[in-house]
Amino acid sequence: MNVIMSLLNEISEQLQKGNSKAVNMLVEQAVAEGLSPLQILNDGLLVGMGVIGTKFKNNEVFVPQVLMSARAMNTGVTVIKPLLVEAGVKASGKVCLGTVKGDLHDIGKNLVKTMMESKGIEVVDLGVDVPPSKFVETAVEQGCQVIACSALLTTTMGMMKETVETMKSSGIRDSIKIMVGGAPVSQAFCDQIGADCYAADATSAAEAAVMLCC
Repeated sequence: MNVIMSLLNEISEQLQKGNSKAVNMLVEQAVAEGLSPLQILNDGLLVGMGVIGTKFKNNEVFVPQVLMSARAMNTGVTVIKPLLVEAGVKASGKVCLGTVKGDLHDIGKNLVKTMMESKGIEVVDLGVDVPPSKFVETAVEQGCQVIACSALLTTTMGMMKETVETMKSSGIRDSIKIMVGGAPVSQAFCDQIGADCYAADATSAAEAAVMLCC
């Protein structure tokens, strides 16, 4: 048992350091030693990403470190993904994510995606410059519980309201939640446009998404 815990702790620690090569090797070793893919995911990879998420929220690490750790996590997940599918492990929810139409910023969106995935949520990433209709169509087609909209420009925030209105006209407003965030966005704006949730940062967005997907 101590050997197993030591291996899982090492996966977590190397992920926190952003060492993709070491994470890949350690995850392969864990699989070879008979650890379940779910144990590797929950007690190794997600623990490490959770530490990074908390440190990021507390300004103890910054965007470059988070992205390096995210890359390391994805490396590890790639190794165990086929085994997770075989084991019938399902995501804890599904979110349609994108930066709104007219806005080409993606660093914040990418961080949100990373943090959501670290919580076991499947993310459909639509990228940037996403029109309201695309959010709605994708959410319906993919069976998402949440639409998450990001904006960094005050001039594009109106697209979030349009997305809410498009959800209403499409008849899905009661069945799918909408989350908004980004530098100029606030709780007051969220309330004003009738969105369900405002997240001030990537870690908060991930935590909120888990609750909304329940």
